[in-house]
Amino acid sequence: MTYLYEKVFILFQYLLPHHSVSRLAGLFGKSRCRFIKNFFIRWFVNRYKVDMSQAAEPDPLAYESFNAFFTRALLENARPIDLNESGVVSPVDGSISQIGEIRSDLLFQAKSFNYSLESLLGGTMLRADPFLNGKFATFYLSPKDYHRVHMPVAGTLREMVYIPGHLFSVNPLTVSSVPNLFARNERVVCVFETAIGPIAVVLIGAMIVRSIQTVWAGIVTPPHRGKIKIWKYPHEGANSVYLEKGAELGRFQTGSTVIVLFGAKHVNFVKHFCEASLVKVGELLGFSADSITPPS
Repeated sequence: MTYLYEKVFILFQYLLPHHSVSRLAGLFGKSRCRFIKNFFIRWFVNRYKVDMSQAAEPDPLAYESFNAFFTRALLENARPIDLNESGVVSPVDGSISQIGEIRSDLLFQAKSFNYSLESLLGGTMLRADPFLNGKFATFYLSPKDYHRVHMPVAGTLREMVYIPGHLFSVNPLTVSSVPNLFARNERVVCVFETAIGPIAVVLIGAMIVRSIQTVWAGIVTPPHRGKIKIWKYPHEGANSVYLEKGAELGRFQTGSTVIVLFGAKHVNFVKHFCEASLVKVGELLGFSADSITPPS
C-alpha cells in the first residue's frame, strides 16, 4: 500500500496545475475572516504539532491571517547566533537534505539524481563559475518549522535573480523521485559578497508556497512569474544592501527548501553534520577555510 501511495503521490505532482493550486491556497492564506483563518490555523497546529512556545506571539489565533501565523517572528533571544568570527551558521530551522562538495558543476539531490549549478542559477555559467568545485548545503523546512531565512555570514548583496518554474513539492519523497527538482522549481537566487568569498542563498518555491519575500524587495513571487528577472545592487550608496550574520534575509509562506552555495576552498563544514541532521538558525555550520579554528 505504501509503494502504491508513493507512486500515486508522485503522479499527481506531475498532473496537478501547480500555480493554480498555489493561487487558491493563497486566497485562504491571506484571508482575515476569523472563521476561515482560525479553522486553518487550528488544523495546522494540530496536524503538524507546531511548537508556539518560542513565538513572539504564542497564541496562534491572535494572528490576523494564516500567512501572518505561518511567517511568525520568534522571541528576541530564541535563536542565539554563534559568535565565532570565522564561523558560518545555519540560515534556517529545518533538516539538512544534503551537504558536501560541488563536483565541478554538479550538486547531489537524492538517490542517483544530480543537478547542475548552471541550471540552478538560471542557465548561465557566469553566475555559476564562482561556485565550481565549491561546497553546498541543502535545507528542508517542514511545515512545522520557523519559516524565516537568515544570513549564514555577513555580506553585501550583489545580485538577486527570480527564475520561473514548476512548483513541485519539496518533501523528501518528491525530492527522491523527481529529477532536477530544485533546478525545475520556481526560485529566487541571492548572491552576496562576503569576507569568505561569494555565497549564494537560493530560496526554492514549492507546491502551495504562496510567495517568497526578501527584506529589501518585499514579495518577489508571484508578481514576477513568467520570465527571469535580474536585479543588480551597488556595493555602496543608498541602494546597497548589507546584512549582518544572523540577520533576516527573507521568508516563505508555506514550507520549502533553501540551498546555500560557497566558493571552492572557502568553507569547511562541521564534521558531524550529515543528511537528516536537524539544525536551528544561528547554529554553527562550519568555518572559513582560512580559520585557525578547526571544524569539529
